[in-house]
Amino acid sequence: MKTFAIAGCGHLGKIVQKAYTKGLLEGYQLIAAYSRKAEDSEKIVSGTDAVAASSMDEVISLKPDFIIETASIALLKDFAIKSLEKGISLIPLSIGAFADSSFRDMAMKAAGKSGARIYIPSGAVGGFDALRTIALIAEVNGWDIKAGIHTHKGPDSLRNTPLYSDELQTAEKTVFSGSTKEAIALLPTKVNVAVASALATIGPDNAKAEITSVPGFIGDDHCITVETEGLKAVADIYSANSDIAAWSAVALMRNLASPMFFF
Repeated sequence: MKTFAIAGCGHLGKIVQKAYTKGLLEGYQLIAAYSRKAEDSEKIVSGTDAVAASSMDEVISLKPDFIIETASIALLKDFAIKSLEKGISLIPLSIGAFADSSFRDMAMKAAGKSGARIYIPSGAVGGFDALRTIALIAEVNGWDIKAGIHTHKGPDSLRNTPLYSDELQTAEKTVFSGSTKEAIALLPTKVNVAVASALATIGPDNAKAEITSVPGFIGDDHCITVETEGLKAVADIYSANSDIAAWSAVALMRNLASPMFFF
């Protein structure tokens, strides 16, 4: 029986808890949950034998096999290295944290030393197997490779960001074009999927990101493309809300526990 903890007990954390209580995570035991709001973590563990932890240090002390992070880049950066050093594997949803090359290198070093793993769920994009395979073929053969993501979203989702203006409510406009590293710096909670697809291909510094605002558009449409000599893959996924991110973590855990592994 593998054990896991949930870091972040908001909407996405509740989806993971729902999957657990409905028996979708056979072979796993929830042992702890943490939220900066104590009442939220208490709700998550209600009806289970898990502990509502008062800090991430308490979670780490319980030595779960996995910590699923569903909160924020800030929280992930706060506990990730300590967890990995203790041999605790991570399933993070705030993948944008890994656009920070210094943090990424420290996390990889800690995981490599302890034997822990950082499992990047597919979230709202998917197709990581094809993306990584094409990137590998290009690298081995010394071929040029292009990779990037084009996201369409509604203007309301860009409110309170540097990209928003009232004109977006009436006219379609490309509001950002640059690297995924630049995108996550501007929108730390909006483009985790861009960083995930970049990590699977040519890295956040090199992979392109484009964001187009569409009046009245609900949700996100992500089109990921990777192309090299004689090979091209395109993954286009629309989601009306962020639920798919948490469900992808659940699917990943089921994959890890299954005798048949889908890559």
